[in-house]
Amino acid sequence: MATACNLAGVAKVPAALGLSTSLSRKRVESSSTSLRVSTRQRGGRRACEPARCDATHPAEDHVEQVDTREFRRTLSRGKNYNRNGYGYKKEMLEQMDVEYTSDLVKTLKENNFEYTWGNVTVKLANSFGFCWGVERAVQIAYEARKQFPEQQLWLTNEIIHNPTVNQRMTDMEIKELSVTENGKDFSPVEKGDVVILPAFGASLQEMQILDEKKVQIVDTTCPWVSKVWNTVEKHRKNIYTSVIHGKYAHEETVATASFAGKYIIAKNIKEATYICDYILGGKLDGSSGTKEEFLEKFKYAISKAFDPDRDLEKVGIANQTTMLKGETEEIGKLLERTMMQKYGVENATDHFMSFNTICDATQERQDAMYKLVDDKVDLVLVVGGWNSSNTSHLQEIAELKSIPSYWIDTPERMLSGKRIAFKLNHGEYVEKDNWLPEGPITVGITSGASTPDKVVEDVLKRLFQFKREEVLALL
Repeated sequence: MATACNLAGVAKVPAALGLSTSLSRKRVESSSTSLRVSTRQRGGRRACEPARCDATHPAEDHVEQVDTREFRRTLSRGKNYNRNGYGYKKEMLEQMDVEYTSDLVKTLKENNFEYTWGNVTVKLANSFGFCWGVERAVQIAYEARKQFPEQQLWLTNEIIHNPTVNQRMTDMEIKELSVTENGKDFSPVEKGDVVILPAFGASLQEMQILDEKKVQIVDTTCPWVSKVWNTVEKHRKNIYTSVIHGKYAHEETVATASFAGKYIIAKNIKEATYICDYILGGKLDGSSGTKEEFLEKFKYAISKAFDPDRDLEKVGIANQTTMLKGETEEIGKLLERTMMQKYGVENATDHFMSFNTICDATQERQDAMYKLVDDKVDLVLVVGGWNSSNTSHLQEIAELKSIPSYWIDTPERMLSGKRIAFKLNHGEYVEKDNWLPEGPITVGITSGASTPDKVVEDVLKRLFQFKREEVLALL
């Protein structure tokens, strides 16, 4: 068993991966994604490390196994747990309708998603904005505030990835847990407080901490995310390694990994190809390297004591629900072909497990974006939080078509009719001059699954203002 050490001196851990320094030694030792103590020596002394770099951890270190499915089942049956709201759904949806909907967007929808104002024709993607899971999460958070008017309410993370909605949570005095260099700080949470789990879920370790603290848990996790958790738990039960298509530091993927057994996270088809090439001993495309190089490449994206020679014999596919649908499918097919090539077609099902975990809402918005960029538009505005994974992939679709596309999180990013600040799909911040063409234009617009229609309206109104100023300048 690992020995306790001063967690205050632990190395920095990405915020999404870390836990509070106030955790008990038992908690630290019981989980594959929490901080734990390494018995590996560094300069003659023991060192604390982030467990997501587990390739460096000796396999013989004992870690207590948790039946995650049974834990979730027990938690959900407890008196301090709620995931269905408190009977105020109609009232809260009416309030959200006032705060977040848009007459301008309604006009677009009523006119086959296309309308002309002055010299600007707007084409709106036919699937956009708030998905059912996001709307449900926000609604339940509103209900919790009404149900517990005097209690302290906390969020383990942003309720969704949208600055407008998150500011509304702050206005309602729902506090977000602070993050230190060691992770989230649960120490201010006291018995009797109410803690809301966001739409993309929370890790097993966070749920355990809250259960021990005897707080009221309000779980707004999207059912599609829970479906992925069920999938990786099936992988674990059947001793398959979960290959998770996602971003290792994204909150949803952190949570999913915490319910898995052995896992490796592949961000894209390139990383998945590297994994498959390694499985085939370099006979796929020669992109992989030695075992040491493999472990270094994926050091933040693998489970504790991961051994690619042992742990890639049986794999199952899962995904972060906001990733590109087509890429997830491509990775799944690549893994299946790889296992057929290595073990034979007749044995493939013994080495590859597949379940459909692609979110319908993500798929619909991506399909609508493909349709929008195939239409004739001069530019595309992608509206959504800059930390929103699903919005980044909408931007990616436009970039792949080489259409001028601008991913903005607020109207204020449109600095003027001459200059705009935006992000590219991989997160690079860019400022561009002369972004808005002169004269009559056709603008395509869409929004991420966490974006209220009201924000889309505000973006369009700012655009119209710039075009009016252009016309007035000619008079």
